[in-house]
Amino acid sequence: MSGSLLFEAIVFLAGAIICVSLAKRLGLSSVIGYLLAGVLIGPYVFGFIGKEGEDILHFAEFGVVVMLFLIGLEIEPKNFWNMRKSILGMGGIQVALTVGLTYIFFTFLGYDWQVALAIGMAVALSSTAIALQTIKEKGLMNTTFGSSSFSILLFQDIIVIFMIGFLPLLSNSSEETTSTEAHSTETLIESLPIGLQTLAIILSVVAIVLAGRYVVVPMLRKVAKTGVRELLIAAAFLIVFGISYLMEFVGLSPALGAFLGGVVLSTSEFKHELESTLEPFKNLLLGLFFMAVGASINFVVIANSPLTIGGILLAIIVIKAVVLFITGRIFKLKLDQNVLLTFSLAQVGEFAFVLLSFAFQINILEQEQMDMMLVVTAVSMSFTPILAVINERIILPKTGTKESIKRPMDHIAKSQKVILVGFGHFGSTVGRFLRSHGVEATILDFDSNRVDFLRRMGFEVYYGDATREDLLESAGIADTKLLICATNKVSVAKAISKIVKEKYPHVEMLVRTKNRYDAYELLNLDVTNIYRETLDTSLALASDALNKLGFRKYTLNRQVQNFIKYDEASLRRLAAEPKRDEDYVFMARKEIEQQEKLLENDFKRGIVAYDIHWDSEHIRKQLEKSNEA
Repeated sequence: MSGSLLFEAIVFLAGAIICVSLAKRLGLSSVIGYLLAGVLIGPYVFGFIGKEGEDILHFAEFGVVVMLFLIGLEIEPKNFWNMRKSILGMGGIQVALTVGLTYIFFTFLGYDWQVALAIGMAVALSSTAIALQTIKEKGLMNTTFGSSSFSILLFQDIIVIFMIGFLPLLSNSSEETTSTEAHSTETLIESLPIGLQTLAIILSVVAIVLAGRYVVVPMLRKVAKTGVRELLIAAAFLIVFGISYLMEFVGLSPALGAFLGGVVLSTSEFKHELESTLEPFKNLLLGLFFMAVGASINFVVIANSPLTIGGILLAIIVIKAVVLFITGRIFKLKLDQNVLLTFSLAQVGEFAFVLLSFAFQINILEQEQMDMMLVVTAVSMSFTPILAVINERIILPKTGTKESIKRPMDHIAKSQKVILVGFGHFGSTVGRFLRSHGVEATILDFDSNRVDFLRRMGFEVYYGDATREDLLESAGIADTKLLICATNKVSVAKAISKIVKEKYPHVEMLVRTKNRYDAYELLNLDVTNIYRETLDTSLALASDALNKLGFRKYTLNRQVQNFIKYDEASLRRLAAEPKRDEDYVFMARKEIEQQEKLLENDFKRGIVAYDIHWDSEHIRKQLEKSNEA
């Protein structure tokens, strides 16, 4: 059943609202809700959406592109370069082993070696959309599992370029119609000799880097000066569209190009503005993508040969799971992190649709083989969130670090008056300072690799997800006085804050945030003790700079305290309206002007005129005079 564009929009939106709300109410991932909505409105259940669902799937794949652009914004070039070993190592091992084992499996089933190899390449690819969305939804991007998954997925996005170039070598077809169809899928660059193709790819990457520095940022500055919000949204999409088109033109993955563009812009002043602008569109497009995948599941093909498709689906998931587990063991991931990796990437990904369709066009696959593999791909993607739930609720509670492998999230030796959540660079500094003053804390962290390392360093760190109420209870929150949230994930801080405010109001929370916008969200949850990680450091640097220019230390110390006092008051006034619209901009400018005026008046009134007491040089001279006397 097909209808007008408005009718289709109503069907998609209604399906998403109903099914995603139901999934979240049951404690499941939103991805499951979107997939279920797609199945229900698709041509094989209620039939609200017909064959046009395939066109929607291609359009919705742009959500994957936007997602990778936003992920690139969070990774600075230096960090990306530091990941090169894990990208090539983990990604290379996973792809090579998966292709090899899948090739053996399909050859054993009696398929031609060309068909088996083409299917093996498609099966080696996992779903970037489903995996990364689930990882980000659960706040696991900065864990060992999250970075490992991202490395493998990024390598797959790169290797798919070479797979598409290699497929024509497997085709023995000489039919004119087929070659015409295959040629129509080629870009202009792909028709060039391999050496010129490589040069074009390198030049395209260089062009993205140079454009990011010398074209995009100046353009965004001019757009920002207009003060028109819609222009900034248009500029953000222009950047993503432009990069994607350039990458597609030279035969590269648009998603890979968008990621590189995000990395280039990650150090610009527009990083957070681009994130806040594109995030809602990314979520909407990804939801549309998941629904289109659900609608693309051909139940007629499944009904015709359910045992064959079920057996192949099970074999592929097992093959990928075994390969991923072996890869994690080679790179020494702890058991829980390795299990997460295994279950998260065991599906066949969206790029398999492209490879399988191309293999059919150049007569490697027959119609029946392509239909079967497309169904296997779609169903495997649909099963991934379900497997994740099974892993989270049944398997993961039985795995963990070596010290707590039986009950990793519940076994805490003793409770303290302080619970410290997150023990990275920020949290470990807090913990060390507390311990130096005789105050022990119950330390919780969700990265078991880090937990194991820190225990060897002598810290009592416990593995677990602090957003789980049962873990907080076993950590002794009922008798705790302070809970320090030192993690850099605002989603985790918000989840913990809601639990503490509702169930343990006697516990005082001290929460780390990255910036003002995270602080706004926490203030609106009635969290009062907020510590912005950039505030004290930036003021310390500014104070030292002024001291070197001749200002006295005591003056500067008092002014720093005044600055913090005024800025905290301003933060709380602005929290009620944490939006980047014209009203917010107007209010923020007024607050900044008022703050600077108050600081200037404090300085001029002479509140800190007699400030030589903090000047170490003056004290030293006074001591020298007294000694001489």
